[in-house]
Amino acid sequence: MESVTTRNVLLAAVIGAHGLKGEVKLKLFTGELARYPRLHAKDGRVFSVKALRGEVASFAEVADRSAAEALKGVELFVDREALPATEEGEFYHADLIGLTAMDEADREIGTIQAIHNYGAGDVIEIARASVDGRGSDTVMLPFARDFVPVVDIAAGRVVVAVPEDKEAQEGEAQEGEAQEGEEGDYVE
Repeated sequence: MESVTTRNVLLAAVIGAHGLKGEVKLKLFTGELARYPRLHAKDGRVFSVKALRGEVASFAEVADRSAAEALKGVELFVDREALPATEEGEFYHADLIGLTAMDEADREIGTIQAIHNYGAGDVIEIARASVDGRGSDTVMLPFARDFVPVVDIAAGRVVVAVPEDKEAQEGEAQEGEAQEGEEGDYVE
């Protein structure tokens, strides 16, 4: 059996058998599954794609419906290295998981645990480090430049504009504008 690296990227999951000849129906997480002729499961099993029609696949290792039914729920991965290079400003979710999240003052906030998409855009989930020994909590922020202005994969970190900090900065700016206006520095 071939070894599987720890940097796996989920491309599909088997949701059931299709037909009598060992085909499986897949839930796809990529529009380009055909570019990857070999997939693997978490347990190390390797699947060679014989044919792919939309969300239905046949694997060389799956001979009949019984074998296909046994795969229900199996997640199918490729090694991160098999993915094409990204353009400037593009990131694979797998590259972001595990990065340290820092605030704009270079203080550690926590670690990126997951990237979610609930339909309105990507959201990063950050597990905060325990401050007082009582455990950690999670913070979810939009994965947008306003909230994540810096992504430095090579350095293993992202800079996050923490909402409390942003609100405080905006409040200070508004307070400063009010004070300056009261002194008559601005003419409308």
